[in-house]
Amino acid sequence: MKAFIIRRIILIIPLLFIISIISFIVILLPPGSYVETYVENLEQTGFLMDESQIKAIYKQYGLDRPAVVQYILWMSNFLLKGEMGRSFIYQKPVTAVIMERLPMSMAVTLISLAVTWLLAVPIGIYSALRQYSVGDYIATIIGFVGLALPNFLLALALTYLVFAKTGHAVTGLFSIEYKDAPWTIAKLIDLLGNIWLPILVIASAGTASLVRILRATLLDEKNKQYVTTARAKGLPEHKLILKYPVRVAINPLISTIGWTLPLIVSGEIIVSQTLGLETLGPVLLSAAMGEDMFLVGSIVMILSSLTVIGTLISDILLAWIDPRIRFDKVSI
Repeated sequence: MKAFIIRRIILIIPLLFIISIISFIVILLPPGSYVETYVENLEQTGFLMDESQIKAIYKQYGLDRPAVVQYILWMSNFLLKGEMGRSFIYQKPVTAVIMERLPMSMAVTLISLAVTWLLAVPIGIYSALRQYSVGDYIATIIGFVGLALPNFLLALALTYLVFAKTGHAVTGLFSIEYKDAPWTIAKLIDLLGNIWLPILVIASAGTASLVRILRATLLDEKNKQYVTTARAKGLPEHKLILKYPVRVAINPLISTIGWTLPLIVSGEIIVSQTLGLETLGPVLLSAAMGEDMFLVGSIVMILSSLTVIGTLISDILLAWIDPRIRFDKVSI
């Protein structure tokens, strides 16, 4: 087990390095730069800058150097100092901008992932064991609606319903009076009163997808010979289902953690912009529109790393749960 985990971690190191290069290339692909946008905005206000002033701004942010040199400096500062450059828009270190929003983003993401599993697993099991029942049809319809309905539209609909029924406007994670207040019990209660809606919206698409996967896999497993043999030996039905077919059918769900994490984060970006959440989503969107390259590159690298980390977690859990997987046989 330890050797398997070590091999997977060793593989991740060069993979993250490649991801950092691709992230940096992607943010350099769009034409123009922050400086050009900044100069254009100033010219629209009637303030004209000469060539020497423009070159001074390029030099200030290190944009006058070749792209390779910019990447080396960016990565060396990150690895040696923990710095990821300076945000053009926010005029502060990128690390500071991210750390202001990262705790709430992680909280929303992890809670949404937990809610997704808590809803998807029992619904998927019930739907498979009660195939073609009323409950199965309801779960199927809800699943299709959850997959087809855009997150932002569901967020707007639920926000309107909550406001129409209760008069409470869910816009952000905190009410206005608690937004900048220090942490207290009252602020925590206010957070709980607001966070449930974005979590429900973000978890909806993931829940619908996992329910379909678990239902299809369990339907295939429950009629196999080993289940019939165990039933013939007198094993109680509920123990039989949980011990054998469910244990096997849960494997595809575990393998989806790699793409579920970034999928939830991307859903969080859309919902955050719609509901005005104080998370990384709106920051990434504004940074991309403002060509804030170091901030965009850092956030993109974090999101890409989530896929790699999620895949590592999936591999470890699969090797631990499924006895058919031999650690000494798994290649990296």
